[in-house]
Amino acid sequence: MAYDLVLLHAPSVYDFRKLPIMHGPISDVIPSTPIFEMYPVGFVSISEYLTRHGYEVRIINIARKMLHSRRYNFEEEIKRIKARVFGIDLHWMPHVHGSIEVARIVKRYHPDTPVVFGGYSTSYYHRELIERYPEVDVAVRGDSTERVMLRLVEAFKYGKPIDQIPNITFRKNGEVVENPLTEVPGTLDHVAIDYSHLMRKVVKYRDPWGYEPFKDWIRYPMTAVFTCRGCTHGCKTCGASSWSLRRIVNREKPAYRSPELLAKDIEIVSRFLKAPIFIIGDLMQPGYEYVEELMYHLRGKDIDNEFVIEFFKPPDEKVVELIDKSIKNYNFEISPESHSDDVRLAFGRPYTTRELEDFLEAARRSRCKRLDLFFMIGLPKQDFKSVMDTVEFSRMVMKEYKDFVVPFISPLAPFLDPGSYAFENPEKCGYRVLFRDVESHRKALLSPSWKYFLNYETAWMSRDEIVRSTYEAALRLNRAKMECGVVDRKRGRQIEENIKRAYEVFEKIEKVLDGGSQSEIEFLKGKVEEYNMNTICDKNEWKWPAKFISLNLPNIIKNIIKPLEAPRRGF
Repeated sequence: MAYDLVLLHAPSVYDFRKLPIMHGPISDVIPSTPIFEMYPVGFVSISEYLTRHGYEVRIINIARKMLHSRRYNFEEEIKRIKARVFGIDLHWMPHVHGSIEVARIVKRYHPDTPVVFGGYSTSYYHRELIERYPEVDVAVRGDSTERVMLRLVEAFKYGKPIDQIPNITFRKNGEVVENPLTEVPGTLDHVAIDYSHLMRKVVKYRDPWGYEPFKDWIRYPMTAVFTCRGCTHGCKTCGASSWSLRRIVNREKPAYRSPELLAKDIEIVSRFLKAPIFIIGDLMQPGYEYVEELMYHLRGKDIDNEFVIEFFKPPDEKVVELIDKSIKNYNFEISPESHSDDVRLAFGRPYTTRELEDFLEAARRSRCKRLDLFFMIGLPKQDFKSVMDTVEFSRMVMKEYKDFVVPFISPLAPFLDPGSYAFENPEKCGYRVLFRDVESHRKALLSPSWKYFLNYETAWMSRDEIVRSTYEAALRLNRAKMECGVVDRKRGRQIEENIKRAYEVFEKIEKVLDGGSQSEIEFLKGKVEEYNMNTICDKNEWKWPAKFISLNLPNIIKNIIKPLEAPRRGF
């Protein structure tokens, strides 16, 4: 079969199965492993949009297939695939090594087929990618590229020029051409995250691992729907903050999905999967009326799924009450980043701990089943003592709220986002940026230890102190969770042993790097692999409640045998 577009998701480091790299705790509080095998949600919307317009699109999650089998050989697969265009995501910089290596391999077997990069990091580094890496033919800028990709695929398929396509950077006659960034949709009602579309693709191409969003998704099929692209907040280290998006993707304000369509997205998910539904994006960004309309459309629906609703700042009590009256099963999460008002304000989250505590109280009075708190290490004005004080605050919160509130703490890793306010203005924020271009980030990911991934230090903590405070905070928080009954003692003792062992391996790598040989690093490879997961907490801790049977097999089978809708051209 010849495809119009094949979307490829690379592992963070292409050779991760061979190299002795201690990735550390960089992914312990997210669904992905340290290989960051979760492909961007934009893959799904691009695939659905182009398929709807009559084009043949396939997703191949290379990272997930590598994790599934050590025998999987990407080169053997890619050389047999025929495509008009290959698309590779460089959405965030943790994929910079794998994405470029995958592009090189694709060009080795398909030298005349265009390779297109896209994502936030691509949007920031678009000129460098085209100037420095001949394996990248086109860089697509912007946070909503469905219509741009449709035009690109059409042009390459029918031999049309690409000169008038907006948002792209490419080479022409040896020169870099940068087209205007004008495709910035003001609404998201033209795209969709359609899980039924993915299910049909899995069967059509007989490739479940190539479409699986992350490792063990089949066992815990967490799903997501999105409210917006863009943000109203200005967190200093975020490459997708309002400040960053204005500069990088020309987005002056967020584009929202209508509450009615969002409710339909949720309803479609519930037909096939009884897994948690994560609503991406703070519902309060467009205002209370948005939440009110969404809850109106959800009220009375027979949806048993657990909802996970995130907030970027504590909502008013009336928002909690509205949600409580409208849906049955729900959980909240919020990222205060620090217990300290000064640190939180310096980071860019302008609310007080008192406001956070008021939210916890309102949530406790509601039917909310669980509220997760996420704290971070490596922030402005945050020193070692401040990190430990955050852990102590977490202990007090757990003691007060029992197992209703579950806190987590992790490092700002592996990178300070290129394009973020702190990356562009490090001195103003108390940061020292250690490397800035694509190649230095790519090489950093090949370092033996996650300490050397970090592209920053702060005026308050060096990279060594960030690492030390991470492991010490993890130990103290785990003990607090045992004390408060959030983690049972048997599992807690196992986690403590993991943390200690992981830090020992980290120290051994440091000693080897100080004067050891490459063979000594190779000897540590087995230990490194053993402590690359669950190094600062049990990865299962963040999982929200789910039904015992998560798949609605009758509806899934009906969906699979349902013929695809008649293709529609145009945009």
